[in-house]
Amino acid sequence: SQLTATKPGRRVVREKGTYLVLRELHGWEREPDVLAACENLIQVLIGDEPGPGMENLLEVTVPEEVERELRQRDREDEERWRRERREAGGSTPSPQEPSS
Repeated sequence: SQLTATKPGRRVVREKGTYLVLRELHGWEREPDVLAACENLIQVLIGDEPGPGMENLLEVTVPEEVERELRQRDREDEERWRRERREAGGSTPSPQEPSS
């Protein structure tokens, strides 16, 4: 996501077709941290460009209330993933493991 922090970086990442690769990765990835990173990057790539003064996302101040809400959503997503994995019997192979 460091590459997409600035407007020129976002332009280069978009021009290289990164969205298509991320879309495919998201379709088979099972690790919640990787899925969350894919989703966040996809949102940056398909979203509107930030307004004036917000072109560098690393310099944007996130209000404490918004940060708390985002952290809560992350925890809920993690719990949902764990619950789904338990319900599936935990037998879902990771992308690195060949299925039998």
